[in-house]
Order: sequence, then structure tokens, then C-alpha cells
Amino acid sequence: MTTRQRLMFANGIVLGLFAVPSFFMDIRAIFFGVGPLGTALRGEPSTGIGFLEAHGLAAIFAFCFLYVGRTQASPARAWHFTASAVHTLLGASNIALWQFFVLMDMLPMGYVSTGVHIVFAVLQFVAGMRATSRDAATGAPR
Repeated sequence: MTTRQRLMFANGIVLGLFAVPSFFMDIRAIFFGVGPLGTALRGEPSTGIGFLEAHGLAAIFAFCFLYVGRTQASPARAWHFTASAVHTLLGASNIALWQFFVLMDMLPMGYVSTGVHIVFAVLQFVAGMRATSRDAATGAPR
């Protein structure tokens, strides 16, 4: 497994470990009012839809990143830039809406998830940039 494959695969695992449980916690909070977000999301479909969409799409991307990391000998640079963009969006959303972590008394989760998004955004961007120069130098297909 190449370094770029390992990065993509690890990205899929970590993103999935955050996204999949969060998606199901969102469902429990929105429809049943239970869990850490129960008081904030119960009976609030207009708020809950954002949570479901964000965590559901993150889970879909996680599965895509796992697939690419497992099946592409050298992941296309577009996948690295896609992963970087996903993490940039999610991390920036966390920062822009930081008050939510404060109100829900979930600061540790905010720090960890935002930190992970920043790390993967940078790593994936660097991998994408390096893939361009390495592929051009070796003549490898993009």
C-alpha cells in the first residue's frame, strides 16, 4: 500500500468513525429527543436536517475514501483535493458555529473533530500537490 493509499484509507476510517455514529445520534435526537443533542434537536426538523445532511454526506465520503484507498494503486489527485475540500468545509463549519459546541457543553468533541478536519485538510492538500509533481516527473498516469 502506498503512502497516498494509506492516507486515503485512514481518512475514510477516521471520517467514518465520526460520521456514522453522529448520523444515528442525530436521528435519535431529532425524532426521540435522546442523546447529547436531544434537547437541541427534538422536534426541530429545520435544524436537524443540517445535522443529518452533514453527517450523512460525511459518511458517504468516508466510504468513498475507503474504496479509493483500497482499490486505486495511486489515488487520483482529484480524490486528495476532494478529501481536502470536504475537511475544509466541515472544519470551517465547526469554527463558524463554535458557539453550538459551547451551548451543548461539547467543547472536547469540538476540539477533537475540528482538529482532525484541519489535519486531514492539510495532509490531503499536500498529497494532491505532491501527486502532481511526482506524476509529472515519473510520467505516471494521472
